[in-house]
Order: sequence, then structure tokens, then C-alpha cells
Amino acid sequence: MKKIVIKAASVCVLSAVLVNGYSLEAYANALSSTPTAGITVALDKYYVSAQDGDSVATEIASLTVPEEEESSKEEKTVESVVSGYTNLGVANVDTYLNIREEPSEDAEIVGKLPKNAGSEVLEVSEDGQWYQIKSGKVTGYVKAEYLLTGEEANAKAEEVKTVMATVNTTTLKVRMEPSTEAKVLTLIPIEEELEVLEDNGEWVKVTVDSDEGYISKEYVNISYELPKAVTITELKYGEGVSDVRVSVVQYAKQFLGNPYVWGGTSLTNGADCSGFVLSILSKYGVSLPHSSASQSTMGSAVELGNVLPGDLVFYGNGGSVNHVAMYIGGGQVIHASSARTGIKISNMYYRTPIRARRFLSN
Repeated sequence: MKKIVIKAASVCVLSAVLVNGYSLEAYANALSSTPTAGITVALDKYYVSAQDGDSVATEIASLTVPEEEESSKEEKTVESVVSGYTNLGVANVDTYLNIREEPSEDAEIVGKLPKNAGSEVLEVSEDGQWYQIKSGKVTGYVKAEYLLTGEEANAKAEEVKTVMATVNTTTLKVRMEPSTEAKVLTLIPIEEELEVLEDNGEWVKVTVDSDEGYISKEYVNISYELPKAVTITELKYGEGVSDVRVSVVQYAKQFLGNPYVWGGTSLTNGADCSGFVLSILSKYGVSLPHSSASQSTMGSAVELGNVLPGDLVFYGNGGSVNHVAMYIGGGQVIHASSARTGIKISNMYYRTPIRARRFLSN
């Protein structure tokens, strides 16, 4: 109703200008305090036009009062402090948030959103209890009560965002020192992301699991990032894979998104790389020490091209082992990677593996 009255008043004053011959200057003064969008600016323009001898009556007669912009009636989207999001949602949980196929607690879990992970909010359910989101390669529904949005999401993102380097070349060498003459720590394939610790100009210092090394800035894209969802997909185990191996992998996948804790062996509260695999295999009668280097000397050797689900794959620099993951089929491994990502699934060749060992007899 208020908008209609203002428009009516504006038309009356305009009519008075045309019929009674009010000066344009008086007209401008009469409306200078009226909070109608666009009027004052328009009048200034026409007042100048009158002084220049242009025809004013015709222009004023065709002057219209702009409608209020629709955007003013709607809640504005908060610009994200991290790239890649237009409507940011951040997981507000202690471990991870289940992503479901449908907005129901009975629906299948299709992925997990780790603590402080980012997502694009696509829509809200009719009852307001669920958000449909997309994060990484996962699209699904999460409970709204566990997802920060708007200014709250932005504030949390500002607090937890990480500088990441995304490899943009086929294979990138991670070196021990910032020099092309330095020893190569490992090789990283295209599109892998590494956390940046320091920017040293032409080189950046990064973490690779528990290792630290240097990469040439020329071969990476630097950006602020949040952790992303991890996918739970149907695994292709291949022919001849025993039920025991399938069971091991399915059991390990239950702990996706759980935290990395150095020295830990808890599958729920936190484990490091060797603590994770020893806890998984202990359920199946395999006893292992809490050391990836020691684990790499046990069991039986297996060629990297012949690994089966449940076998362990070891990584490190040179011939020295300092990280372990479990092969889960489909060219992928599951491992407790770092404090930032927790337990995650990676391509087996996300860095150069050193060797593989077998501990399951069937």
C-alpha cells in the first residue's frame, strides 16, 4: 500500500508541474525528501536539461517511477570467501555428515561430508529439514541442522579455509628442497590437490600425507579450498576376489571421513595411517605393529600390478616407507591421509607407491 501512495503522490506533483506551471526547480525541491527510488536522480537530469533549453514538458510527461527491484524483496546470496561456491554450506559436525540419496534418514548413504567441508546448497526441502547439496563428486541430501549457511558458513570458511595447490601437469615432481637439483620425494598426477604450507615465490612448500616437500608453482593452480565430500560407490572387486576381502573393504569404508590423529588407532575418534590399517585387519585376525615401515616388511610381497582388495600399499621417499594405505579395488586405496582430510579414498597412484604386501590368505 505504501508504494502505491508514493506513486500516486508523484503523479499528482507531476501533473501540477504541467498544469499549473510550477518551475522544475520547485518540483525537485518538493520531492527531494520523498524516498521513491530513482526520482531525485531523474529530476536532476531534467533540471539540467531545462537549463540547456531542451524540451522539458515532453520528457516529464513520459517520466515513470521505477518499480522496486525484485531482488530487494529476496534474501541476497552471501558471497563466498572460497572459490567455487555461490551458496555455501559448511558441515557443522565433529566427524562427518551423512549425505543421503533422498531427504530421509532411511535413504541410502551416497557420501560423507567431513567436518568443516564445503558444499553448494542447491535447494531446501519443503519442511526445511533437509538441504540438497553438491560437494566434490557427491550430490544428495543432508540434515539442515548440521549445515551452516549464509554468514555463519562464510565465517566458518574464513576460519578453516586452506591454501591448496592443484596439479595442472601430467606428472609433477615433489622435491626435498626448492630446487630442480634436489632429490625427488614423490610424483603426483594431474588434478591431485596438495596443501600449501609456504609460498616461496617460484616454489611452494606442500604436504603429501605426513611428508613435506616443494613443487614448482608453474605447474599448479593455487586457491583457497575447503575439504570436500567423499564418495561411497559400488566397488568393482574383479574376478576371484573372496568374500573375506569384500568384507574387509566394506568394513574399512564405514570409517570414511573420520579424523586423522597421529599415533591413534581408533577408527572412530582418530587414527594415523598405520593405526588405521592395523585396526581394520585386526578384526580379521591379522596382527600388525603400529608402524608403516615395519608393516612393509611383513606378510608376503606382491607386485603393484597384482594387488587385490585388502592388500596394503606403501609410500614414502626413495626406499624409505612412511605411509600406508589399503587397496580397495578399482584402482583406489583407502587411508588415513592427514589432519585436514582424515580417512579418505584416493587413486592408488595419487603419489608413487613403493611396494605392496599381502596379509589375507584368501
